[in-house]
Amino acid sequence: MAVTQSPTGTMFGGLLLLAAGAVILMGIVTAESQYPFPYTTYDNEISDLGATRPPDSVTHQPSAAIFNGTMLVSGAMILAAAYFLRRASMPKKTWVTAGLLGLGVFGVGVFPGNYSGIHPLFALLAFVSGGLAGVLAAASLPAPFRYVSAILGATALGSLVIAMAGGATPLVDELGDGGIERWVAYPVVLWLVAFGGFLAGRGSGAQPA
Repeated sequence: MAVTQSPTGTMFGGLLLLAAGAVILMGIVTAESQYPFPYTTYDNEISDLGATRPPDSVTHQPSAAIFNGTMLVSGAMILAAAYFLRRASMPKKTWVTAGLLGLGVFGVGVFPGNYSGIHPLFALLAFVSGGLAGVLAAASLPAPFRYVSAILGATALGSLVIAMAGGATPLVDELGDGGIERWVAYPVVLWLVAFGGFLAGRGSGAQPA
């Protein structure tokens, strides 16, 4: 039996996802511009903007405040979006994975890179759930956007596998730790913007699920 989705919940959820993706992207760009030492997308992971890994962890301001604040705000927005999507009767796999993504992003802001025991767990949660969100949401989306969602999610997950393989693959040597991590993170950010925009437009009227 078809379930009628709430157009208001779908619209607000979509707008929050779109805004969260934009905040993440521009927050990272701004934090990079304020990093006082040489910062390269080859050597430096994104989380270095908040704090580098122990030992000898370093925190640079105002870059750290910008990055960590960005993660807190965007993570809260994604969590709120998941709530609206649940209220809008979106498929459970969509709003659950979105909620886990929001939790992971928020946790990255609470526990920067110098929290070596906790930060990687939240970062991994964000990467895995973000990739899964794109892949799983695709099943309930119309073409051609279902292919966009699936490709972005699969790219993030595939890149994560390569990143975890480390030196066993030549791509990590070519792209560096920072480069391969961006191949994991940025497809998720692009998915947030694309999926959010799709839902915001779809929210102009009730849609059968």
